[in-house]
Amino acid sequence: MNPSRQTRPHRPTRRAALQILAAGVAGAALPAFAQWPDRAIKIIVTFPPGGSSDVLARVMAEQLAKKLGQPVVVDNKPGAGGTIGGSLVASAPADGYTLMLSNTTPIALGPFTLDKLPYDPVTGFTHVAYLGAAPLVVMASKGSGLKTFADFEALARKEGRIDFGSGGPGSIGHIHGELLKKITGINMVHVPYRGGAPMSTDLLANTIPVGIDVITSYVPFFKSGQLVPLAVTGTQRSPLMPEVPTMVELHQPKLVLENFFGLSGPAKLPPDVVARLNASCNEVLAMPEIQKKLTELGIVAKPESVAVFNGFVKEQVEVLGPTVKGAGIKL
Repeated sequence: MNPSRQTRPHRPTRRAALQILAAGVAGAALPAFAQWPDRAIKIIVTFPPGGSSDVLARVMAEQLAKKLGQPVVVDNKPGAGGTIGGSLVASAPADGYTLMLSNTTPIALGPFTLDKLPYDPVTGFTHVAYLGAAPLVVMASKGSGLKTFADFEALARKEGRIDFGSGGPGSIGHIHGELLKKITGINMVHVPYRGGAPMSTDLLANTIPVGIDVITSYVPFFKSGQLVPLAVTGTQRSPLMPEVPTMVELHQPKLVLENFFGLSGPAKLPPDVVARLNASCNEVLAMPEIQKKLTELGIVAKPESVAVFNGFVKEQVEVLGPTVKGAGIKL
């Protein structure tokens, strides 16, 4: 064989070498992303354990862990109208490992009770999945003797004031109480608690006469007769308590307010992660046993697309934000 025609090893040019290196790096990155999740996922709840958001977060976490193949843990970060937990999620890495059980308070109410928005409730997050909604309930302790919303108004006007409890400053129950006070002219004095569980303890003990909170955690107390529901804040009566009137029926349409629940993450979550989370949440919500569980908690579950959920959040913020500001509610 002619030595001059022997095959010599190919030596790539510098440009070709860089292209090969870049392709290798990109190829190495793809499997890591495609493996999401490869460790535990955290769902931050912006209220203490025992409340409606906490209950729903734990139901979802158990089922999502099965679908995603990794642990899903719930981490309670209460305070400042849900904005402490909200700020943690808004500033977290957009990698799909830190999420929030979003609801009306940290998204459409709490931020507007502060002088400066801690985050943009619409663009500061990736709103991944709508989970459902539940009305609030204005309720009374059994020892208060109150049976109807009219009784509540009459007692408040007779005594010149009435105390009401909520799950905390800036909570949806607090906001609703302040709106009720402003619209009806009743002198209501807010008694804040660190979550719905301690408030219910004081209601049961007749330490406070009235409480306002999302219906979720209180249904067993209504069924047992330990607490008295006076009115629900949805547009329709709750199927769990069809005998309890709505604010619309009580000629108070401006006091209609429901608490929505969703799953949100930091802004700019990878689209593939968003799609998988949304699909997984919708699959969980479609499970008959989960539907039954949420119905028992007063939550109307409703699978939705990412686009629908984002439009819903934007609408809630545009309506409720100015309402809170206009009422002059401050933390």
